[in-house]
Amino acid sequence: MSITSETKTRVIQDYRRNEADTGSPEVQIAVLTQRIENLTEHMKGHQKDYAGRRGLLMLVSRRRRLLDYLKEHEPATYQSILGRLSIRK
Repeated sequence: MSITSETKTRVIQDYRRNEADTGSPEVQIAVLTQRIENLTEHMKGHQKDYAGRRGLLMLVSRRRRLLDYLKEHEPATYQSILGRLSIRK
């Protein structure tokens, strides 16, 4: 259900601002999106996994808060990250 360290490293490299960046909002949103996609696939086969559903909703809420922050402080980056990750808004 969780993402592998190789996948996480690849996502971080794709979305980081500079070489030492691992915690910018863009990176956090990209990692959360990857985790959400994996958990969504899991939920398709395990509809009665209520703990997994709760975890999925918590991840979506955390990503929503990060996106709201980015929209308020850096609107251009917000639009770019929505397009790159194919997130509906």
